[in-house]
Amino acid sequence: MSDSKVLLITGASSGIGESTAMAAVDAGWKVALAARSADKLSALVEKLGEDNASAHEVDVTDYDAQVAMVEAVLSRYQRLDAVFANAGTGGEPGGFSGAPVESWQTMVSVNILGAAYTMRATLDTLKENRGHLLLTGSVAGRKTLAGSMYSATKWAVSAMGYGVREELRGTGVRVTLIEPGPVDTPFFDNPMPNSLTPDDVARTVLFALSQPPSVDIHELLVLPTPEVDQG
Repeated sequence: MSDSKVLLITGASSGIGESTAMAAVDAGWKVALAARSADKLSALVEKLGEDNASAHEVDVTDYDAQVAMVEAVLSRYQRLDAVFANAGTGGEPGGFSGAPVESWQTMVSVNILGAAYTMRATLDTLKENRGHLLLTGSVAGRKTLAGSMYSATKWAVSAMGYGVREELRGTGVRVTLIEPGPVDTPFFDNPMPNSLTPDDVARTVLFALSQPPSVDIHELLVLPTPEVDQG
């Protein structure tokens, strides 16, 4: 068994997941990288080094595939100390009155069920190790956005974070909701101005992970500093 702690990251092939993987390896963690894109995962493992990272091609909407993913991680490292349920997807314009319902189905499957499946597949191991569960929520899960099913799914992630924290009370497992504002990632075709970078969010994740066992960071809401008024 490695002396280094092991972090499993879903949605690890780009954006927040990729940046978190790089920051975690720099901080001495081993990382298990999960996503659908095998090519991107392989490239990231090559960048991080095979001693530090492993690739796990998985569709988070497939519960059995997530169970197999966890088994593979444990076979590789013999431990799992932290899980970052980060996989997510956005929707299409049109609001509740006009967006294609297929986009809703995808968001619910990935953003809600995908995160729930990750929790279900990893909680037994996290309880055994008194580990740490982190979920990518959003500022969109803290405020009302007109016509946004994406926001609704992130409200659900917030609710899951609160609920699983109470379920795990007394087990030693810590639960942290990471709630970024707009982030300049491949997630968006046209990123909003004055956005966070993936590295900004990765530092937030590592901050939560770096706390001693006696400190439980419940939520980290991370927003870009407002632009300076030039008037």
